[in-house]
Amino acid sequence: MAQLSPLLKQATPVVVDHGEGVYLYDTDGKRHLDFTAGIGVTSTGHCHPHVVSAAREQVGKLIHGQYTTVMHKPMLELTEKLGGVLPEGLDSLFYSNSGSEAVEAALRLSRQATKRPNVIVFQGGFHGRTVAAATMTTSGTRFSAGISPLMSGVHVAPFPYAFHYGWDEETATKFALRELDYLFATVCAPNETAAFFIEPVLGEGGYVPANPAFLAGLRERADKHGILLVMDEIQTGFGRTGRFWGHEHFGVRPDIVLIAKGLASGFPISGIAASEELMAKALPGSQGGTYGGNAVACAAAIATLEVIQQEGLVENAAERGRQLLEGVRVIADKSPSIGDVRGLGLLVGSEFTTPDGEPDTAKAQAAQKAASSNGLLLLTCGAYMNVVRMVPPLIVDTEQVDEALRIWGDVVAGVE
Repeated sequence: MAQLSPLLKQATPVVVDHGEGVYLYDTDGKRHLDFTAGIGVTSTGHCHPHVVSAAREQVGKLIHGQYTTVMHKPMLELTEKLGGVLPEGLDSLFYSNSGSEAVEAALRLSRQATKRPNVIVFQGGFHGRTVAAATMTTSGTRFSAGISPLMSGVHVAPFPYAFHYGWDEETATKFALRELDYLFATVCAPNETAAFFIEPVLGEGGYVPANPAFLAGLRERADKHGILLVMDEIQTGFGRTGRFWGHEHFGVRPDIVLIAKGLASGFPISGIAASEELMAKALPGSQGGTYGGNAVACAAAIATLEVIQQEGLVENAAERGRQLLEGVRVIADKSPSIGDVRGLGLLVGSEFTTPDGEPDTAKAQAAQKAASSNGLLLLTCGAYMNVVRMVPPLIVDTEQVDEALRIWGDVVAGVE
């Protein structure tokens, strides 16, 4: 008999029968409050009626229209709709299937457009599991261990993770920018650097937001040296942070934006957006793929954008995010095991530490598992997997946040 690979480690023991809104129902009929959202994917909740209807209708018309062979209406309509929400000037799109593919497409574009070999990523960033994307990932060695040699030309600079360093944000930011300049002087010459790749909020790296001064520093150096600024909005985009794009919190202009996860409420689609001028600098034929811009996924993405706009989900993410962050901080204030709580919108992380300030992976894992047993599905992240993260669908309401906080409060008290 065939079975799943033993390398697939399950975060919870739940076997799902169906999902509805913020809840998953297992095969025994138990209801679970899903604060994982498929790792930030089911932005409109599970099986939103509008998304389901759009996908069903499209399945009956066209499932696959390979988009370098023929065009189809859902992809053209999605492109038009994305034009209304993308950062100004980013008016050209390429579609693929996964976040990793989007990262690799942006890497290819950056190198070909600038004719430079190197890229700089930032400590704690997650960009994917394919070889190039895994090379660019520094949120944990589990993503790149055992597959060397990795891709050349990738260099790593510090991210202003203040809690990790034991500093205030200003000190951490000055350090990170100073070390970036030192990297330029010692390892990676600016005139050989194609792009910076950065997440506005570290995802797998521990739910650590960037800050305006740091991203302004990157933009300044990018402009000075002709380097492209690539915003990996795969987890932070489509309202997740309480703004449509995570970088909007920081007032910085990207040259390329990466999109995936929340775009289609669970259907696999990703892409990159850049200016038409920049896209045109890459080599003809360098973009393509069999399944990119799938018709059903595009139809679901159109419906997802409509739901986000019609139901005010960006604003809801901001309001419920504040409620969630404040509630988690109140719980942390009573717990010596939680060293830091941070987040932006509906991305909230609680970092577990020992009494002497070291990462407490065991307690974080115990809390995550206890929450699951009590009907609240959560995940861990961070280099030491000692951060418990909350990433509910954007449709979450006040009562559901309160329910999650009640369960979380009991769980944290129980693992002390």
